[in-house]
Amino acid sequence: MDTKVMNGNTDIDANVLLSNEVEDCTSEADYEEKQRLIKQIIELQRTLEDLSARVDVVKEENMKMRSENQILGQYIETMMANSSVFQSTSPRAVENRRQNSRGF
Repeated sequence: MDTKVMNGNTDIDANVLLSNEVEDCTSEADYEEKQRLIKQIIELQRTLEDLSARVDVVKEENMKMRSENQILGQYIETMMANSSVFQSTSPRAVENRRQNSRGF
């Protein structure tokens, strides 16, 4: 099992930490508690690294989707502007279309 603890930019072997702490421990129970806490810290650090990586992936996906949505929005606006279905329905515009269709 890999027992490295991240300390800033430096990896520290958890076993080295434990061996240094043995001298300071007053009992075996203290040693076991410290060992348990160090393992828990290592696991939490791994979880944090995984979550940070996932956040980066989600941010990147979000940027791509925003860009795609902007392009799709522009496409829809262009299609609506070019389609007679979405043209103005004001009485004057309707009359102009009628006259144009009759050939006036």
